[in-house]
Amino acid sequence: MSEFTREDIVRIAEEENVRYLRLQFTDILGTIKNVEVPISQLDKALDGEMMFDGSSIEGFVRIEESDMYLVPDMNTWSIFPWTAGKGKVARLICDIYDVEGNPFEGDPRTNLKRVLKEMEDMGYSAFNLGPEPEFFLFKLDEKGQPTTELNDQGGYFDLAPTDLGENCRRDIVLELEDMGFEIEASHHEVAPGQHEIDFKYADAITACDNIQTFKLVVKTVARKHNLHATFMPKPLFGLNGNGMHFNVSLFNGNENAFYDENDDFGLSQDMRYFMAGILKHARGFTAICNPLVNSYKRLVPGYEAPSYIAWSGKNRSPLMRIPSSRGLSTRAEVRSVDPSANPYLALAVILKSGLEGIKNKTDLPEPVNENIYEMSREEREAVGVEDLPSTLYTALKALREDRVVRDAIGEHIYKQFNGNKNVEWDMYRSQVSDWELKQYLNHY
Repeated sequence: MSEFTREDIVRIAEEENVRYLRLQFTDILGTIKNVEVPISQLDKALDGEMMFDGSSIEGFVRIEESDMYLVPDMNTWSIFPWTAGKGKVARLICDIYDVEGNPFEGDPRTNLKRVLKEMEDMGYSAFNLGPEPEFFLFKLDEKGQPTTELNDQGGYFDLAPTDLGENCRRDIVLELEDMGFEIEASHHEVAPGQHEIDFKYADAITACDNIQTFKLVVKTVARKHNLHATFMPKPLFGLNGNGMHFNVSLFNGNENAFYDENDDFGLSQDMRYFMAGILKHARGFTAICNPLVNSYKRLVPGYEAPSYIAWSGKNRSPLMRIPSSRGLSTRAEVRSVDPSANPYLALAVILKSGLEGIKNKTDLPEPVNENIYEMSREEREAVGVEDLPSTLYTALKALREDRVVRDAIGEHIYKQFNGNKNVEWDMYRSQVSDWELKQYLNHY
């Protein structure tokens, strides 16, 4: 993350002819929100004096307590490279404060900072995240509305002309680099029309900010190519869904707390406890990491997404994989997360679960190095492998029963999230689908 002072921002805004400023934040459901102001309001914005109506934002506050303040993180200053013409547009990502000047407990970014403070109190200095968000590119119709018509028929690592999304993907990378991203790789994914762009890991807050910025850039650039980019977990039946693997690691100063050169597998005892905590609370945090009805269409066997709670250093069917890199790169890859998740909340529940594992010195089960998809239920039970929740309903039940995960998001966010998602489930279960009509209408 670049470091900016107030003076830097004022100077750059003038030099670059910035005319508008977007004050961005994220609601409980993970949607990016913003208040746009003319650059004449820059001083007021930097002072944290810009207000908005919190009662209009999903899961924030009631109408009788609606006034809230946007307090910008100056290190998130960035100019959108695709804006020019009569003036450029810049953004600052903000934390939310109430009228008494206190951090708002319903702000996902602020909530993650609270869990990070617990981590620091345990003696760790940083929690790093390297995300791997995937997305599909679909064609737009003549009215500019998204279709489910794929832009290409490419496969994993394919090149043009098979991969017709290559030019769009390249432009996305160029825009991201202009905004300060360090892109490590970009490629076509397994499914037709599916893509992945990997960017360098960062500390927890910066990484989550980057995910939100990444989504905005991807969707904006795709539109310029007459395409619709979607991070929906499973947009098409019979194809792989979109994942967002979280590569996570704890640090003590410059030392990776997950690495032990004297261990046969190169993993420290703290990492083993941390992994055990994640496995123990995986059912509880699934609703946060996979928050849509559609998320559970992805978490099925056969499409490289995990369905079972286990870990391995060798195969990709379990919930958690340990990549082969060691030293500073030692990390755990949590494979269940999908890109519809609010990244601030998803990382908070994963961190809290791992920290609980360390606090309680939870025993890590043996790795499962065979393909779990090919194991029978009896074989899975014999080695202690549990299933992940199979629907949003069962995930919400597991969340309700897991006090550690609920503590990770706080009671305010839990109540708002749980209420919203129960409504979503009720709406879904009462619908009559095309599948049901085709299956039953002529037979009953």
